[in-house]
Amino acid sequence: MGEHEPVAGHYQRAELTAAIRDAAAEAGIDVRAISLEDLSAIDQFHVRGHEASVDLAELLEPEAGSHVLDVGCGIGGPARHLADRFGCRVTGIDLTEAFCRTGNDISEWVGLSERVTIQLGDACRQPFADATFDAAWSQHAAMNIPDKPALYGETRRTLKPGGRFALYDILQGPGGAVRYPVPWARDPAISHMINPDQLENHLKAAGFRIEHWLDVTDKALAWFEEQSRKRAAGEPPPPAVHVVIGPDFKEVLGNLRKNIAEGRVVLIEAVCVAV
Repeated sequence: MGEHEPVAGHYQRAELTAAIRDAAAEAGIDVRAISLEDLSAIDQFHVRGHEASVDLAELLEPEAGSHVLDVGCGIGGPARHLADRFGCRVTGIDLTEAFCRTGNDISEWVGLSERVTIQLGDACRQPFADATFDAAWSQHAAMNIPDKPALYGETRRTLKPGGRFALYDILQGPGGAVRYPVPWARDPAISHMINPDQLENHLKAAGFRIEHWLDVTDKALAWFEEQSRKRAAGEPPPPAVHVVIGPDFKEVLGNLRKNIAEGRVVLIEAVCVAV
């Protein structure tokens, strides 16, 4: 995976499982009795966190016993939510070895390892047979992937006909170039932004019919403002957020908020169908 080393290196964290365990302990959480709710501030690595996953999951609504693919799954918070909420089975792929290892560790902690499996994988060369999955899912992954036709084409290939694909992504807005660093890139070298029109065109070209499309940028900005209000009121930050993002998390998240407020990025929630 030499071509992907810069992206994987951006997210790689040493001893991530132990770091999350320690941060949880500092917050008074014992991993031997940890819950999905306890983890929601740690393992939902995208704007609006668990709230955004709940909204998107209710739109996708996978059937019990179905098999869902999570593309760019990170440490698997959304995958575990899907499995727990709907009784489905989820396979996640991610380029970052530490995320895969830690994600599987956390699934063990919460008793979901039989229904949630995370493996090292390339979204543009998915290691699955045609028509393997009943549904697909992706949040905040495409910004690091330059080959959009391969990303969406492979997702369509591994979906059964009629399967639904839910995505929630950060896209290039009309307000100008993105300010760096941001959570997905410290500089433009590994940031591959497209605008909403381009995303729509890529999805249609890959063989998807769009059934839901919503700009949720205002919700994202309101969420950031709520986080600022909580900090101003003295509420402690979520446990381990600095472990996942890195030591510059304050600058990184501050820049993301500015990018949203200035229209440099927009956020789209979509669901489409494999035709």
